Amino acid sequence: MARILIIDDETEFVEMLAFRLAKFGGYEVLTAFDGEEGWKAIEGKLPDLVVLDLWMPKLNGQEVLKKMKGEEKTRAIPVIVLSASTTKATLEKLKEEGAFDYIIKPFNPPELMEKIKKGLEKNV
Repeated sequence: MARILIIDDETEFVEMLAFRLAKFGGYEVLTAFDGEEGWKAIEGKLPDLVVLDLWMPKLNGQEVLKKMKGEEKTRAIPVIVLSASTTKATLEKLKEEGAFDYIIKPFNPPELMEKIKKGLEKNV
């Protein structure tokens, strides 16, 4: 069973997404509510994929992504960046910096599930 870590400071969104991923995707889901907590979870649990919000307290999504891609043991973990308040150009830049993909909130749940599936396949 693939392990997915959701890092986002919106509690209700995280709970909804975690439920959906566990129930409909059959994934083991871990959660973190700020970038610092997320980074600790990444190091401690080594998820198979990370769903990462861009704008969060403590460490933002771009900082978490940079840390992940700078460490040997976390470099290959696919990251899907989520954001409601940024430009497509910024999200494309994050892909250049190592994000697997991105999705803009509000999003289409089947589209996110498909991106997660592709990210996990990439990491096999």
